[in-house]
Amino acid sequence: MSSDILVESTKMDYSKDRPAAKNPVKVMDLTLRDGHQSLFATRGRTEDMIPVAELMDEVGFWALETWGGATFDTMHRFLNEDPWERIRTLKRYIKKTPFSMLLRAQNLVGYRNYADDVAEAFVDRAAANGMDIFRTFDALNDYRNFETVVKGIKKADKHFQGCICYSMTEPRMGGDVYNLDYYVAKAKELEAMGADSICVKDMAGLMAPYDAFTLFKALKETVKPPLHLHSHFTSGMAPMTHLKAIEAGVDIVDTCMSPYAYRTSHPAVEPMVMALLGTNRDTGFDINLLAQINEIFEKEIVPKYRHLLDDTKMSIIDINVLLHQTPGGMLSNLVNQLREMDALDKIDQVFAELPRVRKDLGQIPLVTPTSQIVGTQTVNNVLFDEDGERYKMITGQVKDLCYGLYGKTAVPINPEVQKKALKGYQRGEKPITCRPAEVLAPELEKAQEEIKDLAKDLDDELLYALYPVTGKRFLKWKYGLEEVPPEVKPRTLEDAKAEKEWLAKAKAGKLVERIEKTIPDMGDNLRKFNVLVDGEYFAVEVEDTGGPPAFSSVTQFPPRPAPAPQAPARVAQPVASKTAPPATVDDGGGTPLIAPMPGMIVGVEKKEGDQVNQGETILILEAMKMENALAAPVSGIIKKINLGVGDHVAKNDILCVIAP
Repeated sequence: MSSDILVESTKMDYSKDRPAAKNPVKVMDLTLRDGHQSLFATRGRTEDMIPVAELMDEVGFWALETWGGATFDTMHRFLNEDPWERIRTLKRYIKKTPFSMLLRAQNLVGYRNYADDVAEAFVDRAAANGMDIFRTFDALNDYRNFETVVKGIKKADKHFQGCICYSMTEPRMGGDVYNLDYYVAKAKELEAMGADSICVKDMAGLMAPYDAFTLFKALKETVKPPLHLHSHFTSGMAPMTHLKAIEAGVDIVDTCMSPYAYRTSHPAVEPMVMALLGTNRDTGFDINLLAQINEIFEKEIVPKYRHLLDDTKMSIIDINVLLHQTPGGMLSNLVNQLREMDALDKIDQVFAELPRVRKDLGQIPLVTPTSQIVGTQTVNNVLFDEDGERYKMITGQVKDLCYGLYGKTAVPINPEVQKKALKGYQRGEKPITCRPAEVLAPELEKAQEEIKDLAKDLDDELLYALYPVTGKRFLKWKYGLEEVPPEVKPRTLEDAKAEKEWLAKAKAGKLVERIEKTIPDMGDNLRKFNVLVDGEYFAVEVEDTGGPPAFSSVTQFPPRPAPAPQAPARVAQPVASKTAPPATVDDGGGTPLIAPMPGMIVGVEKKEGDQVNQGETILILEAMKMENALAAPVSGIIKKINLGVGDHVAKNDILCVIAP
């Protein structure tokens, strides 16, 4: 195939009726999944996809990515939406264009490897609900984690797209790990597995344009399945990378509609359509139709989500991603976690520590869930390591990684870190070398038994199997057993407009409207008083005219400096039960277990009255979707546990008290 993009006509016809190109580039749109996941924290609601669904079905996209990734988690956790229902609803409006989902191999749509029985059932139900293309990736590029799900995809007669997660240890593609030979070998593995197409997944926008040309030219010469490029815009290189990949013969590229493009999302489709217009790679798309869709997004949908957009910087690119290789979603998680812990000033230390942690953990690619694994452990190291001791608080997922539950890393894990992580590990201190799921006991039947009084079908049961804590809470919302909290209810366009007007008034200093009054001339009876109100000082001038005092002016003085009070550790207040009385603690003679970070309790390993030894795990705290085992600070008897599974805690909450 020629590496040139040939101009086939000098007449630029903008309509959809222009002559078809000889080798048009196919395009998958990511707006309805990765677009809002990248920009708006995956908060896009189904109701806001329906207004554009039928129009997007007319564009001619190769596929629409509508599901998978973080959507399954976010929908039931934050939006009070049934993830399965989204597929069924959108299928009623989009009848011609195939649906694609992002499947995390044996991780499915979660953050750990699930047992084979859960994986088999999940793929079967996704296909039955309407999924057509299963874009499948493994965070470690360990394709043993593909075996179970690929069998299910093939059994359902659906499209299996195998992914290679793109990563680097050098400024450009090369070095001893992620070089051209590595990617070619991975593509051959996917072809041997029966991949219907092969995608190179550049999740942080690291791929340089000329590396893309070299890579896709080599892949075209080596494997037969169609090649697909997925590259985030984060570094600003992705549009150039797309163009060079197209020159090298790539078959499919990923884009977003322009309101959902750029920043940490993806290149916009419209400039690419115009750039290829009249060439042998012309998409054939009608730019007028794209403009019509964009107008709906801009006027009716995006205003509801603009408050979630990070607009703290002028630039829409983050060139620092080339230095720390942190994908956009991972970066926002890190920033939010540090902010909640009052440690945002340590962000530079986190960026410095991150490559060290990544190297210790086997130079793993930074993509869900390994991005969260590396990111959370990095934050823990920066905040909790002391006296020269690194890895003082190791997350459960790092322990699982060191054991081999995620698969084989590109290079060996640092043996000292691995040994420390596996000390006392419940599955054993010797890492496994087999396919991870082989050591996982079946999970589905147990989950079905636990949720039988609440779940109505297999979709409900799978939701609970994947997310036991938040899944159970959602099912209670779904079936009216618990009141839906206001924070998960939809935000209207009127809400967004009102907030925008309020912010505009605030910026203009017009939140409080002042009525201008004429001040009369003051006589000899004018007196001045110093007034203290709630710690603020004012100078007030009053004239005694025989009636009520007339105020001439009020001058506010700067408040007296006062030492900032130290926030005491507070008792965690359970949020799941609205009828529970406030938690109290009688810590006379007791030692409290303090929450080291904000998060959600996902496990309670002990109960009140239990005898515990120092170092024994009492609670499991989920932070940044990773689990931290909180150990007893002293030996003794658990006198009081202040919360339960599903409760949210803040930093410095008193979680329990241990009596001597």
